[in-house]
Amino acid sequence: MEAKIGKFFDSVSNFFTGGDQIPWCDFDIVAGCEREVAEAEKGSSDKLKGECIMRLSWALVHSKRAEDVQRGIAMLEASLSGSNTPLQVREKLYLLAVGYYRSGNYSKSRQLVERCLEIAPDWRQALTLKKALEDKITKDGVIGIGIAATAVGLVAGGIAAALSARKK
Repeated sequence: MEAKIGKFFDSVSNFFTGGDQIPWCDFDIVAGCEREVAEAEKGSSDKLKGECIMRLSWALVHSKRAEDVQRGIAMLEASLSGSNTPLQVREKLYLLAVGYYRSGNYSKSRQLVERCLEIAPDWRQALTLKKALEDKITKDGVIGIGIAATAVGLVAGGIAAALSARKK
């Protein structure tokens, strides 16, 4: 019973704080990945360059800085057409979905997660992101309904006040 109560309070807390299980990345990790890519550009194999770019893309879309997330999205979109295997496509689509999730474009993120799940229906990372998206969309919808209801209440109150002042 205590576990259920704890889960309930955790879900309520996550609802109001917007918590999710998608990791964040600090600036120093992004900087390290950028150095790694710069080193790989100096003559490493294409495979190693690609791996370094994927690590940098991962770090960018998981960054706390909006400009890093946008850079990661741009890098991934540019490299998606050059993906050779379903695994590469899946990984890039997932990272793009994370980037769009972080930037607040939930509908685009949801489309990309669905494409990931078409490739790998049981992929836990994509399922976790899908759940985070659904929770975020639900939360935003509830908040939107609350704001709309408040606005309607204020307008109705204003009309009622104006009518009662008119009658006097």
